[in-house]
Amino acid sequence: MAFIKKQQSSTETEDERKALRDFEGLCEELNHADSQVRRWAVRDLVEMPNASSVLVERLEHENNASVRTGILNALAQLRDTISLNGLIECLRSEDAALRNESIEILKELPDEVGAIIETLLKDSDSDVRIFAVNILESLRHENVEQWLIGVIEKDSHVNVCSTALDLLSEVGSEQAIPAIKKLKARFPDEPYVCFSADLALKRIEEGSQ
Repeated sequence: MAFIKKQQSSTETEDERKALRDFEGLCEELNHADSQVRRWAVRDLVEMPNASSVLVERLEHENNASVRTGILNALAQLRDTISLNGLIECLRSEDAALRNESIEILKELPDEVGAIIETLLKDSDSDVRIFAVNILESLRHENVEQWLIGVIEKDSHVNVCSTALDLLSEVGSEQAIPAIKKLKARFPDEPYVCFSADLALKRIEEGSQ
């Protein structure tokens, strides 16, 4: 059936809109000049097979904030490998707003992120490793503390370790104490690390009393 375009009225229902639109037509509307048309295309595409690839591709070029947010939410809803990789790739973007939105989305996907977080924490880009730690901040996963301990034990970048240490001071337990003490010994000339380590140790020790 050929794709028939119809001028949408303000009173057109969502069911009517969907009844007249197919995958090919929605993909075309992702590139429409009108951001509202693109936004509705995103909402309808999320219900269709193979939507992830086209949404990830559109995300690379989308400059409208509301449409971009819609795409990110759609990818979070789809939760397949392509969607997840698309969200993770945003961590490498030079657009701070896009990175931050992606981080917030990834924080809400503990099962999916939990399967790949160790890879992110070992990424060759220290900024990506820092963003991965930021994701752990609100990630509802039972292994968060263990992952943070691994970071401060093994990561060679002081900023990555400092970010993990800040979070450990909030969520750490007694099992983190040896790693925190070792980190302080590893960076004895870094005032912030020493200060944060002492603070984390104090909070953990006070919390265990």
